[in-house]
Amino acid sequence: MKFMPTGAVAGLFLAALLAAGWANADETKIRQILQARMPAMKVESVTRSPFPGLYEVVLDGEIVYTDEKAEYFFGGNIYDIRTLPPRNVTQERTQQLVAQTFTNARGLAIKRVRGGGARTLFTFEDPNCVYCKALTRELAKLDDVTIYTFLLPLLSQNSVEKSLAVWCAKDRAGAWEALMSKGAVPDDGTTCANPLERIAALARRYQIQSTPAIFLGDGRHIGGMRSALDIEKALGSVKPRDE
Repeated sequence: MKFMPTGAVAGLFLAALLAAGWANADETKIRQILQARMPAMKVESVTRSPFPGLYEVVLDGEIVYTDEKAEYFFGGNIYDIRTLPPRNVTQERTQQLVAQTFTNARGLAIKRVRGGGARTLFTFEDPNCVYCKALTRELAKLDDVTIYTFLLPLLSQNSVEKSLAVWCAKDRAGAWEALMSKGAVPDDGTTCANPLERIAALARRYQIQSTPAIFLGDGRHIGGMRSALDIEKALGSVKPRDE
């Protein structure tokens, strides 16, 4: 193997740094232009896509695309047809963003660990939801999973009160299990700081309008009420992060 002279290596390294700097400058400029043109919406990020002249924009939580001058943008799916079957690049990126958002919001959820807890589920549930209660029984059959449940009381004011009672309980996970499996409402109080408004905003961001809603650790939404067998199959399809 031939080695490059030290000066050549340094030159290539400098060129790479300059290219990265120009890319960041372009992305910053595009972000500023779009934000100025659409002040009512939040431009969360701008990233150069793998396709020449095209930039990915996360706009109020939704992925859209724009040109290098930020004169046009469009929504929809981009497919990489170099593979068979074609890869839905937009869908993959959306799932990555969902997974990242939910992972960052774990502090707003009730955490339950079964077995080693190596796998991850995110659920949005209402304490008065019949299907959520049925889901509790199915989740109890799973092993080696960590479940993060976001309280989303959509059905009634009573749902809000029960959600607050669970969140304010000393043992939130135990209180949730007792409520959903036995109907036992905790009596620790309902006057603690709670995340219900932030969870509601999270639900609006991803258009979650009914409960239960189940998401895998990789950000895929697998629907509402599911059997333990169906959930187990879905968990088995999640690729390790290092792949």
